[in-house]
Amino acid sequence: MSMPVVVRELGSVEYSPTLQRMLDFTLQRDGDTADEIWLLQHPPVFTLGTNADPAHVINPGDIPVVQVDRGGQVTYHGPGQLVAYVLLDLKRLRLGIRDLVCHLENSVINTLAGYDILATGRDGAPGVYVDDHKIASIGLRIRKNCSYHGIAVNVHPDLEPFGRINPCGYEGLPVTSIAALTSAQAGQTPTLNEVGTALLNSLSAQLDLGLSKA
Repeated sequence: MSMPVVVRELGSVEYSPTLQRMLDFTLQRDGDTADEIWLLQHPPVFTLGTNADPAHVINPGDIPVVQVDRGGQVTYHGPGQLVAYVLLDLKRLRLGIRDLVCHLENSVINTLAGYDILATGRDGAPGVYVDDHKIASIGLRIRKNCSYHGIAVNVHPDLEPFGRINPCGYEGLPVTSIAALTSAQAGQTPTLNEVGTALLNSLSAQLDLGLSKA
């Protein structure tokens, strides 16, 4: 196990300043910098990856559209969605990019299993799915052998904005949430904090990380 990863719980934060903060952290870090995981949620925003086709944004309405430097197509972030940004030194962890994606997917899958939700990954389509519905997206960027961006898990967001885009570039891809899948179980929908704790535990186990809250 490497040095402990610093966990920062940032609450609700605007997207663009947070992206700049991630980039600054990554560019300024060196081999002695501790890795970090940031847990947060964003106000409503659509983000377009580096090779995203703007045509996949069908009707943004009053939700801003931001071009970003992660991989992947278009996705939505908003209140009720848990975002985990993973700022990891892949060389120090001896991880390839595909290894990291698999570990992130498995962390979400294991987290959802704790709520009796059977989820899987898909070959060639990063993210986590329940049947044919997407419940979590993954997008990363690697600089200086270090990752940033990360995972977005739908806990209890308004799902309507996903209908304004082709999620992750797939026309008509249905999207779901933990709340939608547990609504028949009165009082069983977990909070963002509860899912965040479960996800951190899964990430720690998958990546063999020690965690230290800031």
